[in-house]
Amino acid sequence: MAVRQTPLTCHGHTRPVVQLDFSDVSETGYYVISACKDGKPMMRQGDTGDWIGTFEGHKGAVWGVALNHDGSKAATGAADFTAKLWDALTGTEIHSFQHNHIVKSVGFNNKGSLLVTGSNEKLIRIFDLQRPDSDPIKLSGHDSNLRNCKFYGDNYIVSCSDDKTLRLWDVKSCKEIRRIDFPSPVSDLEVSTLNRTLTLTYGTTVAFWNLDTMSFIKEFEVPTQVHSASIKPDQSIFVCGGEDFKIYKYDFATGIELEAFKGHFGPVHCVRFSPDGELYASGSEDGTLRLWQTHVGKNYGLWKCVQATAPEGVLLD
Repeated sequence: MAVRQTPLTCHGHTRPVVQLDFSDVSETGYYVISACKDGKPMMRQGDTGDWIGTFEGHKGAVWGVALNHDGSKAATGAADFTAKLWDALTGTEIHSFQHNHIVKSVGFNNKGSLLVTGSNEKLIRIFDLQRPDSDPIKLSGHDSNLRNCKFYGDNYIVSCSDDKTLRLWDVKSCKEIRRIDFPSPVSDLEVSTLNRTLTLTYGTTVAFWNLDTMSFIKEFEVPTQVHSASIKPDQSIFVCGGEDFKIYKYDFATGIELEAFKGHFGPVHCVRFSPDGELYASGSEDGTLRLWQTHVGKNYGLWKCVQATAPEGVLLD
């Protein structure tokens, strides 16, 4: 008997959900944070979607969010020209980093000691969280608004911009060491440190690159303008979503479409796998965050699969 995918819908936001991020697995489980145009990023228990808290303080749409490895610190970037660092255990604002334009992306390094931001100033900034009042390092080179920037380990940063380029930066030398041009802007990038893979989306394409060599691995065309993609930690499958409201699941080795689900009522802006690969989360124009089970029918989190039993002499399909 086939088991139907039933996503968990997380309400609370009042405007589009535009980015999300998971922590690693810790002693208390793992967590997910969501960015929303309502200006109120939310943190939830990762495996259940249960609301933990809302970070109050921004005065504009929040575009970027990040959690450090254990979920104890959060970072947010917003249209009020600030990036903020938060104590994720108490919801207290630790520091506010002033910018001169909208902050679109934030990210921690592996150690959680540095924060990278990307803004509509066409600049990447690196803040030392041990000395938050000190001047940040600035990386310039992009010709248009930053869309995303993330650390790879502690020594490199990967960034993408409306200028249709992807760039790799050396943190120690503050130099751009690689530039890759694309036919359209890269809408999303995911840095998978575990398997050294960069997942990115542009147009109707999901592409994968080796982070160590910045060499092309493979790419696949999908049936819609795609906004975001994520690869499962074991690299067996990847998921993506975009303009047609659907979440697609593909076999990474073959590119064969395994499933497609329509649960959202608006374009899908962001998708990410949980750190254990048991679920993936999606955020949409419809203002919801949804959690989808990777292996439908498995007991996990709030999903409980009860095997149906038939009366004697009756066969179940």
